[in-house]
Amino acid sequence: MSDISGINLAMQTPMHADGSIDYARWEALIDLYIDAGVHGLVLGAGTGQHPYLTRQECDRLYELGAKRIDGRCSLICQTSALVQNEVIERSRHAQGVGADALMILPPYLEGPEDDDGLFAFYEAIDAAVATDIIGYNIPQTTGIGISVELFRRLNQLENFSYIKDSAGDLTTHQEYLATGYGVLNGCDPNTVFSFIAGAPGCIWGGANYMPRESVQLYELVGSGDISAAMRLWSRMIPSLLYIWRGNYIPKVKAASRLRGFDGGSVRVPLRDLTKEETRTLAASLEPLD
Repeated sequence: MSDISGINLAMQTPMHADGSIDYARWEALIDLYIDAGVHGLVLGAGTGQHPYLTRQECDRLYELGAKRIDGRCSLICQTSALVQNEVIERSRHAQGVGADALMILPPYLEGPEDDDGLFAFYEAIDAAVATDIIGYNIPQTTGIGISVELFRRLNQLENFSYIKDSAGDLTTHQEYLATGYGVLNGCDPNTVFSFIAGAPGCIWGGANYMPRESVQLYELVGSGDISAAMRLWSRMIPSLLYIWRGNYIPKVKAASRLRGFDGGSVRVPLRDLTKEETRTLAASLEPLD
């Protein structure tokens, strides 16, 4: 089981104005984030607009990313797809470039919703790879929740090792933690509470615009200085609350531009923020500066 504890930054995918990927900026951002101290990078994350990237684009991002990271931090690749065989193909490619773990959504569009069907989906992928699998609980997007009992079952598979929990329900999150299996927080506004509750790490989109603060928060909780962690959190939470309530990816990208981690625009069908939204976002970022 790979150690992917700490701040795993769900990395934005930099785009040119025409929506094409800026691969040079991709490599530059990897260096910036590693220099900021993050413990891992998640390539092709939802924050990186994974549903709107082609298979070929993802493969190239992972190949370039793996070479650029070169062991300096953990490498996690999202290999989700609607077709199960494509998930396996994407996963094997990511495994081949050196991924430490694979983040995989359940079948999220009119796929199986019962525990047995979801287990069979992950079981088939588990049998096809030899790399740690991170399941993904984000029912507000997929319409599918991974129950605590299913999480227990999935951990009996050879490679299923973690769950990214983005649901935002701290009760279920703590029930996941109580199983003793690997749990990574994915709900930005709950991050500090997840760390305090014992989560070994997170997969965090908001870290794109505040990587240093994110690492510092993790280290403060780890050292037991909860008072200092909460003081830092009070500076972080205004923007996290704003980005979490709709238009998440455009907000993260805009915040990243404002704070020196420019990843360009978003790809359609997403749209950049309005001037008024940008002003509101900028105001929420002021405590960080």
